[in-house]
Amino acid sequence: MTPKPNGALDRTETGPDLVLTRTFQAPITDVWDSLTESERTARWFGPWAGSPGAGRTISVTMAAEEGSPEMQMKIEACEPPYHLSVSAVDEYGTWHLEAQLTEREGVTHLRFVQHLTDTSGVGETGPGWEYYLDRLTAAVRAEPMPEFDDYYPGMKGYYDALAKEAADHAPE
Repeated sequence: MTPKPNGALDRTETGPDLVLTRTFQAPITDVWDSLTESERTARWFGPWAGSPGAGRTISVTMAAEEGSPEMQMKIEACEPPYHLSVSAVDEYGTWHLEAQLTEREGVTHLRFVQHLTDTSGVGETGPGWEYYLDRLTAAVRAEPMPEFDDYYPGMKGYYDALAKEAADHAPE
């Protein structure tokens, strides 16, 4: 498999956003459940424990990462089945992530956003999110999981170029 990167960097008033999209031939509730139910997130990202809900913190086991580290994620917003916003802090930095879902005629569109403070590290995080979102796609479709080596370092150049372009066009 040779996946193609589709991410973009959008400039916002609060800083750059890394935006990736996916389309599913599935009802919005099925995709939402894959993003929010622990037994379903375990298939592509990792299981979580705790009491869900806006303002609460859950513990997520990142099952696809070496050593399956745990991460505390705060649920910033949860508006089923359309919008989920979470944040976390780990040794790699601060993560503010959003999943926005829309459905039309049985086809669900996911807009995944990582709100950034700057574009450093996009060459690493972009391929990582491509990998995880393709794992989500595989989980929804009940297909085999992709291999990380198909994403990194192969997609790094694409995302480094996005970061360079964003830096070249940043307001002063």
